[in-house]
Amino acid sequence: MNTNQNPASLIGLVVPDFSAASTGGPAGEPFSLLAQRGHPVIIYFYPKDSTPGCTTEAMQFRDLHEKFTTRGAKIFGVSRDSIKSHQKFKSNLGLPFDLLADTDETLCRLFDVIKLKNMYGKDVLGIERSTFLIDSTGKLRQEWRKVKADGHAEEVLAALLAL
Repeated sequence: MNTNQNPASLIGLVVPDFSAASTGGPAGEPFSLLAQRGHPVIIYFYPKDSTPGCTTEAMQFRDLHEKFTTRGAKIFGVSRDSIKSHQKFKSNLGLPFDLLADTDETLCRLFDVIKLKNMYGKDVLGIERSTFLIDSTGKLRQEWRKVKADGHAEEVLAALLAL
């Protein structure tokens, strides 16, 4: 997915399979995108566990989770935090979906979400809050970049319902 093409041209293409450590993998097995075929998948990237915007976004996906699952969709949050950090974040918020640890930034590079950001006057590389809607056949149907956390889950749900 990370190509030199205009990102909009990736809509409709099959997302390459990938695996990642997950908070809910059965018997410690990693998450695999290919194993999700047959279900729409929402993958949302966020900067850091337990920060205000990331907490807001996670809670809104949590609160709408039943509406997503009614349509057969599965939600996965991704950040560069460790599984241990993710487990604490998931437990504290009662998240009914799994979080994927991308500590080596493999997924961040695949989805091209690492961007230069300005934090407290310093330029740093960080995750640009982004969400990707993948249909049941593995095709990218919609993407959101530079997401504002509050209200975003509702926007993703509306796009899912329109599939």
